[in-house]
Amino acid sequence: MTAFSRAVRETVSGLPRQFWWLWTSTLVNRLGGFVVTFLALYLTVQRGYSASYAGLVAALFGLGGAAGAVLGGVLADRIGRRPTLLATQLGAAATTAVLGFVTDPLAIAAVATLVGLTSSASRPALSAMIADLVPPKDRVRAFSLNYWAINIGFGVSAAAAGFIASEGYVWLFVGDALTTVLCAVVVYVKAQETLPVTAKVTYVDGRTVSGKAVSEKAGSGTSASGTTAKSRPRKATSRRAADSTDIRLSDVLRDQRFMALVGLTFLLGSVMNQANSTLAVDMGAHGLSARQFGVVIAINGLVIVLLQIPVTRLVRRYGNAALLGVGSLLMAWGFGLTVLAGSVALYSLTVVVWTLGEIVHAPASMSVVADLAPATARGRYQGMYTLSWSAAAFAGPLVGGVTLDQLGRTTVWLGCAVLGTLAGAGYYLLLRGRPAAPVLPTAPVAAGVEAQAPAPRDAPEQVGG
Repeated sequence: MTAFSRAVRETVSGLPRQFWWLWTSTLVNRLGGFVVTFLALYLTVQRGYSASYAGLVAALFGLGGAAGAVLGGVLADRIGRRPTLLATQLGAAATTAVLGFVTDPLAIAAVATLVGLTSSASRPALSAMIADLVPPKDRVRAFSLNYWAINIGFGVSAAAAGFIASEGYVWLFVGDALTTVLCAVVVYVKAQETLPVTAKVTYVDGRTVSGKAVSEKAGSGTSASGTTAKSRPRKATSRRAADSTDIRLSDVLRDQRFMALVGLTFLLGSVMNQANSTLAVDMGAHGLSARQFGVVIAINGLVIVLLQIPVTRLVRRYGNAALLGVGSLLMAWGFGLTVLAGSVALYSLTVVVWTLGEIVHAPASMSVVADLAPATARGRYQGMYTLSWSAAAFAGPLVGGVTLDQLGRTTVWLGCAVLGTLAGAGYYLLLRGRPAAPVLPTAPVAAGVEAQAPAPRDAPEQVGG
């Protein structure tokens, strides 16, 4: 067995079958992910709007995504991962198709906001489902493989989209919508619900009883003194075996360490979102076509496809603090080098640099979030993490577009380098030498198995939020 085949086998083996169906649905979805990458070019070249307006629309897309991230996270914990995925994917398909046919600037802005909401709402459910399926020791590998699928699809779609756009931009929207529907079909046929089920535990006078036995013991049992409980009913209280079931969104917001991670991710995401907006406009200002932009941005996906697995294996010995710090620095200065670019070759070089940063950063960051979140609150935690990227998708293009118009490209790209460097330092300081937060015991409970838990006295019942 060659070293390459051994590396591939070690990377892909031992993961649950359902993970691979989710992986397939992700690949299908991203193969048609044309719209976000080419939205800025569509608005400026096809519709003739300014860079500021293109930045505004991209920002509204991000604003919708911010709302969708929170909504999707809560729904994933409340109604389940699978129904949330199906509903949001079908919604994303419908709104994406509509976006290709509206022409009024207000309508474009409104529909783009809805596309951002529905697209982003599916991400917490997908990430939570992967975390539910895969044990902690394999999560970096699983998220790395899922990120690999995203970028296989992204690389193909970015390259193809440039040619498709030359035949008519409307086909980008229709193709994106159709592949999203196909993704939902895969989830509907092959995915099973993974939301952990926690048993109800009922306490009677400090003793643990369960299910039907509660009414029997509280209503007709015999006490030690010979009197029946029926004549003196004892108060029974019910709590879930795991408190994480009742974690509210406000509890996630009070998790200071996790929210610091969210804030740092927002900074880095603001830098990364220049690739979907300001970079396209900057290349257009240098006389480069939509087809050339498609080829350049496709390098991002190509590098990830070729190097994600070997780089993940190479850096697996390092802790998440180092991985997030180094990944952030590569992304920061990859975008910073864009200040020197003016040709396809130089733009391509900058993409290679920040893509290496993505390869290192993305799987480690998703694994950190999964480790920090209690099992039945993974949707909310993943939602807040997705919110950081969605908020960055709002702020990044808006600030980038205005800065490009008012202060010039030098300020944009050097500003990216500074913000990304600050994020990298913050990640390292936040996670260095600190273990992951303990995860509450919320393993799925098999049918018919009674959960045993100590009976807390006078514990207030929490209400999920």
